Amino acid sequence: MSGNGAKIPVLVSGGGIGGLAAALALAKQGFRVQVFEQAPEIGEIGAGIQLGPNAFHAFDALGVGERARARAVYTDYMVMLDATDCQEVGRIETGEAFRRRFGNPYAVIHRVDVHRSLLEGVQECGEVEFFTNTCIQAVEQDPKARTVTGIDQHGNRWTGQALIGADGGKSVVRDQYVKDLPRVTGHVVYRAVVNSNDFPEDLKWNAASLWAGPRCHLVHYPLRGGEQYNVVVTFHSRNTETWGVTDGSRAEVESYFQGIHHTPRRLIELPRTWKRWATADREPIDAWVHGRATLLGDAAHPTTQYMAQGACMALEDAVTLGEALRATGHNLDEAFELYRSNRVPRTARIVLSGREMGRLYHASGVERLVRNSLWRGRSQERFYDALEWLYGWNAGNCLNQS
Repeated sequence: MSGNGAKIPVLVSGGGIGGLAAALALAKQGFRVQVFEQAPEIGEIGAGIQLGPNAFHAFDALGVGERARARAVYTDYMVMLDATDCQEVGRIETGEAFRRRFGNPYAVIHRVDVHRSLLEGVQECGEVEFFTNTCIQAVEQDPKARTVTGIDQHGNRWTGQALIGADGGKSVVRDQYVKDLPRVTGHVVYRAVVNSNDFPEDLKWNAASLWAGPRCHLVHYPLRGGEQYNVVVTFHSRNTETWGVTDGSRAEVESYFQGIHHTPRRLIELPRTWKRWATADREPIDAWVHGRATLLGDAAHPTTQYMAQGACMALEDAVTLGEALRATGHNLDEAFELYRSNRVPRTARIVLSGREMGRLYHASGVERLVRNSLWRGRSQERFYDALEWLYGWNAGNCLNQS
């Protein structure tokens, strides 16, 4: 059934960044879309995220590039420092040369502002309906009719010509079809947003800044024109963790950063309140498509934060899905397979690279010395060459890049 003029909608389970991006990509291809969100309203929570050039390529393909750019803060560089002695480990300039190389900037932005940019685009397209307080808890399919039915927590049945499982790392859709278990990392992330007036003047760098320490690291960067600063600290928990989000404890944070230099350690004294994430990912899979249901975003490839690409990959997924529909003349079965085959290798690389990057950030002993020597003397062009696989993605090559 073609998207153009089709009366039966495509169902999207999840109204986060991935779900809205998918809805927008589908609507741009002429599909009617219904989005189901378990929260009482369509919105987003969280703190800051980093956006590579690939994210801005995706925003442009979805028609919301200018909105996202207007809300972002453009960094001058990315920098890693050793949290024990404050020595610079590596710096990647993200100015004009970076933009020329990758066609778009590197930026930092509040997660809410990403969501808002997508939501405005969705609202303008007029092809998307939202159903809040509605969680798709089971999926049924009728192969003969080529329909999919999502069943919500109240027993209501919603029928579409396809279903996109964009319901996050704890995806109900994935659990029904794949039945794999999450891999709890034991790494705990504390996130907070601090007002500029409360942030140390000597750390107000226009940069995505990371302090790498033994079994821990700290991150900070500006948000909303420098009015706020995002603060993130990560450590290896001494306890057995359960995947989830809770309120944080300053005493717990302080207990893990005793050996850190006082300059970065000041960061943990700034927030008045913290949110605590016990993190997890899953093993990469290629079973994204199950009849007329497919996975997208964290439901397809939940990852750790170390590559700073979680939201970026969801945006790429949505654009690739839309391009696959266009390339196949809106044949959903062919499009889902084309989408899957192009996204699996790339997103699996992100998941596996994230694990290795976490080890690099948290190195100690001799491994720390090796890490600190890795990029010594490296030119900016060599850094850019190493990042080409990641930041060189765009809508024009999304159906032939792995």
